[in-house]
Amino acid sequence: MTSESIGLAEFNALSAAAAEAALLACCSAPGWARAIAAARPYASTDALLTAADAASAALDDAALDAALAGHPRIGDRPTSAASAREQAGVAGADVKAALAAGNRDYEAKFGHIYLVCAAGRDGEELLAVLRARLDNDPSTERQVMRTELGKINRLRLARLVASS
Repeated sequence: MTSESIGLAEFNALSAAAAEAALLACCSAPGWARAIAAARPYASTDALLTAADAASAALDDAALDAALAGHPRIGDRPTSAASAREQAGVAGADVKAALAAGNRDYEAKFGHIYLVCAAGRDGEELLAVLRARLDNDPSTERQVMRTELGKINRLRLARLVASS
């Protein structure tokens, strides 16, 4: 199962295992995928997104780490079509080199990858955001990262259930 559009009705009709597989392509936290799949059927995309927001907010640290494991570093080669779409604005060797250095600094400070909703943003903007977030304390940054994860999850879910 990929994260390509299948429509809400089709998503609601999937087996639990197939729904979880589709959801894991959106967010690699198994508990998040199980919670969203178990709450089907959804009457609307908004209801699905609201459930996703609640499941994202409920992720503990281990589940957040699992979710982060499904994302490439900003500026690295994307590992999925969704990541490639979202990071389409990252170009240029200079920006990629600066992002690589920033990623190393970020990971050294916070102990996890820099996660940002990259859709619609270019490399320079993503680099500026990374540099600004390096000033955060770990607790604040963990909350910012959780918010960014929620944005990414919403974009990917909306694409998943978009009508063909």
